[in-house]
Amino acid sequence: MNAKTKDTRQHILEVGYQLVINKGFTAVGLSELLRAADVPKGSFYHYFASKEQFGEALIGEYFSNYMKRVDTLFSDPNLGSRNKVLRYFSRWLETENGVCNANKCLVVKLSAEVADLSEPMRMTLAKGTERIVTQLSQQIVKGMQEGSIRTKSADALARQLYQQWLGASLLNKLAQDCSNLEHCLEVTEALLSD
Repeated sequence: MNAKTKDTRQHILEVGYQLVINKGFTAVGLSELLRAADVPKGSFYHYFASKEQFGEALIGEYFSNYMKRVDTLFSDPNLGSRNKVLRYFSRWLETENGVCNANKCLVVKLSAEVADLSEPMRMTLAKGTERIVTQLSQQIVKGMQEGSIRTKSADALARQLYQQWLGASLLNKLAQDCSNLEHCLEVTEALLSD
């Protein structure tokens, strides 16, 4: 793929992410995406065979970028593993331009919406979330080795925490405040202290 091709494809994905995170996948029509990205219809179909394939690529790109940020956070030599896990979850509460990071999560936004519509998109979401849980579990194992985290099962704790945060993020969207996420952080701190 040459640089121009990669740039155009990436541009469509970046514009598409902004539209989808604000409106949802099914609410964003192809003409709206093309107009916002300022690309002709033929260009879209050069990169993506269908809107579904675009959605699958969008989710894949999201997780690729997300995991790079997680890797950077988890490789910080100045933090112990317990603090790395706490920092990871506390970032869900951070805001940018008045929008909470939890509200920028494609897992929260798309899981219920596309799980019944597209098997490839559902599978891409499922694989991406499994990567996150695996990274959390590995960090919890390191915390167990350091003595900063006590648990019987790193995998079970990683899954519980991630599921808890997804649920709190959904409630955050309903309540339009961060109280559920704040409570979730308190529970996370307690679970990591046991």
